Amino acid sequence: QVQLVESGGGLVQAGGSLRLSCAASGRRVSIDAMGWYRQAPGKQRELVAIIRSGYSINYADSVKGRFTISRDNAKNTVYLQTDYLKPEDTAVYYCYAAFSYGPVENPQSRSAWGQGTQVIVSS
Repeated sequence: QVQLVESGGGLVQAGGSLRLSCAASGRRVSIDAMGWYRQAPGKQRELVAIIRSGYSINYADSVKGRFTISRDNAKNTVYLQTDYLKPEDTAVYYCYAAFSYGPVENPQSRSAWGQGTQVIVSS
C-alpha cells in the first residue's frame, strides 16, 4: 500500500556531501516512521537514521554529527543529508517506512522498502 521512491545517491569524494530523498505514496495510510538503512557489500543491512511521527530521531553511532534526517509531512518525504562522508559510508541506502491502515479501532501495521540508491565515497 506504500511505494517509496528514492533519489540522490552517487559518487563523491571523501569529505563531500550528498542529499538523499525518499517520497512515499499510498492511499488511506498513516505513515508512522520513515528512515534510512544501508547495506555494504558482505555486510548486513543496518539502520542509519529514523524519524518517527512524534519527531523522535535515532542515528547510528557511526553517523552522528555527520548525517541529518528530516521529514516533510506535507510531501510524505524524508531526507538524509550526509556530510563529511567517509569511504566506509559506501553502501546501498534503502528508504524505509512503517505505516498503518484500516479502521481506527483496529489498525494494521506494515512496512515498506525502497529499491535502494547507491552511495560511493572515494578516498
